[in-house]
Amino acid sequence: MSEVKLAAETRTEFGKGAARRIRRDNKVPGVLYGHGAQPLHLTLPGHELLLALRTPNVLIALDIDGKGTELAIPKAVQRDPLKGFLEHVDLLLVKRGEKVTVEIPVHTEGELAPGGNLLEHVLSALPVEAEATHIPESVTVSVAGLAAGAAVHAKDIALPSGVSLAVEEDAVVLQVLAAQAEESAEGEGEGGESAEA
Repeated sequence: MSEVKLAAETRTEFGKGAARRIRRDNKVPGVLYGHGAQPLHLTLPGHELLLALRTPNVLIALDIDGKGTELAIPKAVQRDPLKGFLEHVDLLLVKRGEKVTVEIPVHTEGELAPGGNLLEHVLSALPVEAEATHIPESVTVSVAGLAAGAAVHAKDIALPSGVSLAVEEDAVVLQVLAAQAEESAEGEGEGGESAEA
């Protein structure tokens, strides 16, 4: 897992006006939480943070006021709903060797069994517990040949060494639904013919 270094500054101004001024300078207001410490209000570089957040659960090495580095992972990110720019970020303080609970994206590979069935992502992200500096970016699940009614449970997903589930083993992650649109279309067609006769 890659580590991204960002320079951060502590901030003493709060409120909407202060947040707007920070964003005008292409920076992002944020808060660092964790380990029972008082929340630390920060100003982070906007562009570099945006690039870092492209990686889910990215490990960020924060150089705070040039006084030392703290490790953190993103906990909550607020974006402008229209323009998509970062409005605020909450970061969680972590230590090397510490276990954290995060959600990792679930990717699929392979083709379903023939028949026009649909794959439903019941969980788009899988809750796992992993060492803070070794969080997997994602997990990939093969759905090759799965037919209608098949399901992939959390326990069926192979996880990297040192990573464990943070959800019930029997939780359904993916399921294959039978194609129903074609059947209902055929039924409507038959009904239409009998009405004409």
